[in-house]
Amino acid sequence: MTSTVTRDVSRLATARAILFDLDGVLTPTVDAHRRAWARLFTPYLESHGVPAYTDDDYFLYIDGKPRVDGVRTMLQARGLSLPEGSPTDAPGAPTIWGLGNKKNSEFEAELTERGIAAYPGSLVFLAAALGAGYQVAVVSSSRNAVPVLEAAGIRNRFEVVVDGERAAAEGLPGKPAPDTYQRAAELLGLTPEECVVVEDAHSGVQAGRDGAFGLVVGVDRGVGAQELLDSGADIVVNDLDELVSALR
Repeated sequence: MTSTVTRDVSRLATARAILFDLDGVLTPTVDAHRRAWARLFTPYLESHGVPAYTDDDYFLYIDGKPRVDGVRTMLQARGLSLPEGSPTDAPGAPTIWGLGNKKNSEFEAELTERGIAAYPGSLVFLAAALGAGYQVAVVSSSRNAVPVLEAAGIRNRFEVVVDGERAAAEGLPGKPAPDTYQRAAELLGLTPEECVVVEDAHSGVQAGRDGAFGLVVGVDRGVGAQELLDSGADIVVNDLDELVSALR
């Protein structure tokens, strides 16, 4: 007979660390990313005579993944393919990396044009967690994680940042593989069971589920609560300040 392991909010009080995704969890950069992807794929797909790019495409094929994986998956969804290319390809070059670098250029333009600030509720929760003695880390697929943290004024809160740059340097597969979250736990000197994963994307909650973390918290920024639960979240909240009272 298979036993059922119950993971509810009470596990937050027994955890030792909280591992935060960045985009959509700490900062609303998910909106900037969504606009940047739209700036890339709206004209690109139109020029190839395939169905138009939509917000649903972002959530289904791109959200939470490393940039080139998002490009590859989105193209496959429309029956398109490109050669892989290399990280040095010019933005917009007809390769996977070329489109990925073009998306990054569009994202940087979004940051320049609009700026960035952390979610107020996430700041409240982060301050409470640090005050209660939890260790914290950022685990992001983005190669822009450090600049975003700096722009939001919270880089100094995190000693450990496992981002797209570090993952590439260390050969770590991106989400939905659990490796980047497991690496963050290792850098904190902890086991996955001692850590809470906080995510807003399908791929991120899948990583938390498959990495055997103590608790996987989904933050619903538009994906949908049931969808996050179906992907592996143990609990789902609309904003992180809802969990302050659950901290030890």
